Amino acid sequence: MPKPPLTILLASPRGFCAGVERAIEIVERALEKFGPPVYVRHEIVHNRFVVETLEAKGAVFVEELSAVPPGVPVIFSAHGVPKQVPAEAQARNLFYLDATCPLVSKVHREAERHARIGRQIILIGHAGHPEVIGTMGQLPEGAILLVENAEDARTVQVHDPENLAFITQTTLSVDDTAEMVAILQRRFPHIHGPKKEDICYATTNRQQAVKAIAPQCDAMLVVGAPNSSNSQRLVEVARKLGCPNALLVQRASDIDWDRVGDVSRLGITAGASAPEILVEEVIEACRIRFEVTIREVTVTSESVQFKLPRILAKPSVATA
Repeated sequence: MPKPPLTILLASPRGFCAGVERAIEIVERALEKFGPPVYVRHEIVHNRFVVETLEAKGAVFVEELSAVPPGVPVIFSAHGVPKQVPAEAQARNLFYLDATCPLVSKVHREAERHARIGRQIILIGHAGHPEVIGTMGQLPEGAILLVENAEDARTVQVHDPENLAFITQTTLSVDDTAEMVAILQRRFPHIHGPKKEDICYATTNRQQAVKAIAPQCDAMLVVGAPNSSNSQRLVEVARKLGCPNALLVQRASDIDWDRVGDVSRLGITAGASAPEILVEEVIEACRIRFEVTIREVTVTSESVQFKLPRILAKPSVATA
């Protein structure tokens, strides 16, 4: 019996961003340089496949520094950490490497700059997310107010409306964040924003790619982890842009084909912490059931790269 036809609209850009690539490479280089075990505080990025791959190479993932024994390197995750974490590492004489994404570090420096000149800070983000915990932990408790949604933006109470700034988590919905910013700017016309948008290029690009294909799709699969903010936002964007049947899957084995339903056009994308091998796995699962045609839809190209910590950088080879 012939398989039914399926056109896959493959969103591009998708998958790993420069910050994720850098964080993973820091762990891999540390394992090469120092040998296992290398400890990592929190998941280096929000993806179980990535974490388990690094565990197989000798990485040990822990939630707190108290679980790190003396004499071994420890790496801080790409999401960033409160200032108390490196302070604790220094107090214990632990050798640590910071894999915080440079675009998250940019938000940290913005918060510090606003605080230095006496501005109260509003952070747009999701409570409990490691990035938000890390950003709020750059300053004393109470210095940053958290706004999670439009209702929070309408009701947040500030000390001085004339002396206010906002910053954002890097992995938010672009459209939802724009709505919250607009509300804050209407309420507080003198509020200071970032010189360059805090939502990172990769989050923005992946959402734009989903917007380009969602209206054409009967269903969409977003490859990513449930605790990945940027992956969850891709599902939301797809649903808002005309593909209500958008599902988050970690692996091909997680696909609920009954929920996918009778499709002729399937969108596929991946969050910024999901490797391309998992996208390929999903496509192969589709080939088992359908006669697949793939059409990649590209909205922009990416060439961003971030430097590694100097101690892990490979020496350049001189040429004659």
